Amino acid sequence: MDEAPTSKFHRKLLIACCGGPFLDGYILSLIGVALVGFVADFPVSPVQVGLIGAASLIGMFFGAIVFGTLTDRIGREKMYAVDLMVLVGACFLTAFVQGPWQLIVLRFIIGLAIGADYPIATSLLTEFTPVKKRGYMIGLSALAWGLGAMTAFLVGWVMVTASGGYGLWRWMLLSGAILGVIVVVIRRGIPESPRWLIQKGRISEAHDVIEQVYGHRDVSLSTVNTEDKTLPTLEALRLVLSRKYRKRVIMCGVLYFAQITPQYAIYIFGPMILLSFGLEGGSLDIIGTAVISLLFVIGNAAALKPVETLGRRPMTVIPFALMAVPLLALWLLPHGPVWFVILAFCFYAFVSGGPSLMEWIYPNELFPTEIRATAVGIVVAISRIGAATGTFLMPIGLDHLGVSGVMLIGAILTVIGFVVTYAWAVETKGRSLEDTSSIAIITPEQLRDARVAAR
Repeated sequence: MDEAPTSKFHRKLLIACCGGPFLDGYILSLIGVALVGFVADFPVSPVQVGLIGAASLIGMFFGAIVFGTLTDRIGREKMYAVDLMVLVGACFLTAFVQGPWQLIVLRFIIGLAIGADYPIATSLLTEFTPVKKRGYMIGLSALAWGLGAMTAFLVGWVMVTASGGYGLWRWMLLSGAILGVIVVVIRRGIPESPRWLIQKGRISEAHDVIEQVYGHRDVSLSTVNTEDKTLPTLEALRLVLSRKYRKRVIMCGVLYFAQITPQYAIYIFGPMILLSFGLEGGSLDIIGTAVISLLFVIGNAAALKPVETLGRRPMTVIPFALMAVPLLALWLLPHGPVWFVILAFCFYAFVSGGPSLMEWIYPNELFPTEIRATAVGIVVAISRIGAATGTFLMPIGLDHLGVSGVMLIGAILTVIGFVVTYAWAVETKGRSLEDTSSIAIITPEQLRDARVAAR
């Protein structure tokens, strides 16, 4: 499996797994456009606006933890389509809401389903992917998220332009359900992960899947112990949070937290943020956000090859240092010209490509199969604490601190991400999952000493 060439099956699996992140980016971002029309139709307080934006992120916190551990217990394949069916139903109902609290509840349910899909889909993709393509293929999940977000703003712009306003916000929300049905259909026929089956001691079934996917049976599996190695839920959580994996959890969590919090705020409240900078007139705020989202996608695409050539660590640490620059510039010059504001956001979006990929790659590589989905769920949950808090506080922060203060907070988070990843990020490129999950986290000084000794 580690050395096999990519095949038609891998391409189908990649498309199916990327469907979840695409929906995530689409649904979470489109609310930023739809909210403008929703607020015009219903009386909504700043607190309720923040809750509407944050509800899905809060749902993702619980969904990632609960369903991440469940995925390690009952399997990836069983959970693979069910979570998206829940998402489709909730998206459909959002088109018929009659008040802010209905929308908040449904957005929370949507978040539960999206949070469940992160550990399910990425674990399945990771466990089937060949070593030499693993970073690239997992990284495409991040690219799919950005494409979903960009598509959301384009759909929003088309609807606003065609209708002359934001009155079609219900149709915007309904479109998420339509896309969800398409992804559910694509996911039909994807088998269970052989690595997970082996952990369960179900060797014969693992044989069958390997023969189905790769065309021959793996004779080495005849010597594998048939004992079920699945850990009870609490024991799996305890192991992930134990001293053995604690630094990895912190590093992955801070990486995700520091990268995703400003990014989600930009996507969900992009039009509001740009209006605060003075981008008014027609749908200039939506167009500006769409351009920024395009740069997020281009940045992700540009980082796909370097994560396999330059390596995981440099593509995490260096971009974090660069990402702080435009946020600090917007803090110092909040009343700069339009071109300056757009350029700063576009630069931030482009250079964030490396960390955007690594927030998907690292959690899946640094933990063993028996706790992989549990660990991914916990890391996603950590990131959603920041994302949900930041999203909830964004409209309140714009009202009380102004856009300058909000940019400073984003810059501080980015610097924290740089410091933590510089200290604890490790290199995993070109290694099997068994190797990457056993790599010890060492300090840069220890790494330097090891290189000197090797010479």
